[in-house]
Parts: sequence; C-alpha cells; structure tokens
Amino acid sequence: MSKAHEALESTTVEIDDPVVTVQDLSLFYGPTQALFDVSLRVPEKQVTAFIGPSGCGKSTLLRCLNRLNDLIEDVTITGRIELQGEDIYHPAYDAIELRRRVGMVFQKSNPFPKSIYENVAYGLRIAGINDRGALDAAVERGLRSAALWDEVKDRLQNTALDLSGGQQQRLCIARALAVEPSVILMDEPCSALDPIATARVEETIAELKESYTIVIVTHNMQQASRVSDYTAFFYLGRLVELDHTKRVFTNPRLQQTEDYVTGRFG
Repeated sequence: MSKAHEALESTTVEIDDPVVTVQDLSLFYGPTQALFDVSLRVPEKQVTAFIGPSGCGKSTLLRCLNRLNDLIEDVTITGRIELQGEDIYHPAYDAIELRRRVGMVFQKSNPFPKSIYENVAYGLRIAGINDRGALDAAVERGLRSAALWDEVKDRLQNTALDLSGGQQQRLCIARALAVEPSVILMDEPCSALDPIATARVEETIAELKESYTIVIVTHNMQQASRVSDYTAFFYLGRLVELDHTKRVFTNPRLQQTEDYVTGRFG
C-alpha cells in the first residue's frame, strides 16, 4: 500500500496575522463525517489554493468559510472559524453580513437574467443602496477590478446572458467585489472555461490579490501552482499539508503530498 493511503500525518507552515483562522473544524452530513479536525490559517492578500482528490472535503471547507453549509439540512459543525478575530459561528454573528464580507464565486457562472449593470449592482440594492451615483461608481469599480470594464462599458444595459462563458465568470467576480468584501472564495472557477478564458480569469485573480484575500478550490494542480501563494492539500476529509505553493510542488514535507502532486494517486 502506498504511503498516501496509510495513517495520515499533517503539517502546516506558520502564518502570522491571518484573516481567517480555522480551529479543530469537523463537519457531519447526518451520521457521515466529511471533515476531521481541520486547523489552518489563511494569510491576508494572498491566494491560498485547496487541492486534493474529489470528495476530500475541499469545497465543503470552502463553504464553511461563509456558512453556506447552514443552508443544507442535517449538517453538524464543531470547532471554530474566525474572520479577522470574530467567531463567525457565534449565534449573534449575522450570516448575511458574513456573506457580504466573504464573497463567493461558484464553479458554474451564475449571472442573473438581468442587465450587466444590475448583476453587479444586485448586492448593493439588497443592502438598501439605491443612490444612482453610488451604484454607478460601485458597478464601474467592480467591473474594472474583474478586468471586464473595457469589454462591456458600452453595453451595461444589455442582458448578462449574452456574455461569453469567461465574461460571465468575470461578471460574477465583479458582482462579488461590488459590495467590497474582505475575502473572495472561488470554487473551481475555471473548470467550465476554455483555456483562453481560464487564462483571463487567472490574470484577474493575480491582480485581485493586491486588494483581497482569495481562497480557491481547484482540481487543476497546474492552476494551483500558477495562481496561488499557499497550497493546502486535503485527503479523506483531513488537511495533510499547508505550505508555500513552491514548496508543496517541489519539495513537500510529507510523502503523502508528494505522491499526490506527482500523480501517483488521486
């Protein structure tokens, strides 16, 4: 049996002043445990990639970071997650405010059947902001940050559904950015895109980390090595290794990580 399938070790690099801290997090879907005692720290204004085989808990953990798992029946979560020092699972913590501070971009682009402008303005309108000047500024800021402004500035009132797949995904990034979050979560954001659109989204991610903390789930290890500063490898619901991306891919601390990134299993 490969060492990758033996008893799990774990190791994490020390990260000072994290934006997100996960402590001893376990998650159950009914009686089935999906995450086991996960502890990690997410550094500010860096890209952290979650990698690992399908079903290893990457997306489940990502959804814990803005409490999307609250929307699933029969889920039990133990442990603690802090965003900038605040316990996001405390009963008094507002989940809606959390999702403003921690934006989400999903695997499949999901623009609303509205204009490009109204897609980006949506979160602000929900928050009660209807001042045209404020909306105009936020829409332009969001589209510029998502590297989409120059492509759509002359057709903001056109339906978003006419955009290409890659443009729709960048529109969803702009929509998340318009409400000025601290953290952006991305769950396989390029899996449905062609190589050219993928490259454009990756360029956008590289630009965004100057202002935002980003956590990305990806099955594409080449993508993880290109876009991330830190990489966390998960297996069977456990965090195995978290380190600088270059080290994870060239000189991992654990044999298990090496076996995965070199394609011996997964």
